[in-house]
Amino acid sequence: MELNVYLAGQIHDDWREQVKKKAIEKNLPLTFFEPMTHHDRSDNIGEEILGEQPNPVLKDEAASAVNNLRTRVLLNKSDVVIALFGEDYKQWNAAMDVGQAAAMNLPVILVRPESLHHPSKEMANQSQLVVETIDQALQALTYIFETE
Repeated sequence: MELNVYLAGQIHDDWREQVKKKAIEKNLPLTFFEPMTHHDRSDNIGEEILGEQPNPVLKDEAASAVNNLRTRVLLNKSDVVIALFGEDYKQWNAAMDVGQAAAMNLPVILVRPESLHHPSKEMANQSQLVVETIDQALQALTYIFETE
């Protein structure tokens, strides 16, 4: 058995690479999907496809439409979602991805520090598991593969 895992949330640091590296170290049979992590590409993809937009709001809307398409397609291919809700960035991506995953009946592992309990409580309520570290998230996935 292999699991497809969508890594949801902010794109401004290397947390996804840490998850992938640790999964390899644990020899977990996981395939990962993720949003576009190249920030400028993500912000400009709408205009690349639809052409120059007349103002910044419409530029953002065009990029959002294309990025939402990507997210929906990759979530549809996923068995489980790991969503990081961290300290450093505005977290609308994590909230949107968890909401979408919940609407699609996908299991979610929410990674967030205890200090962010209050701003992440709605996401926590929609998640199957809430942990504080990516190591704990991977430990939970490891448990799925155990037979004894």
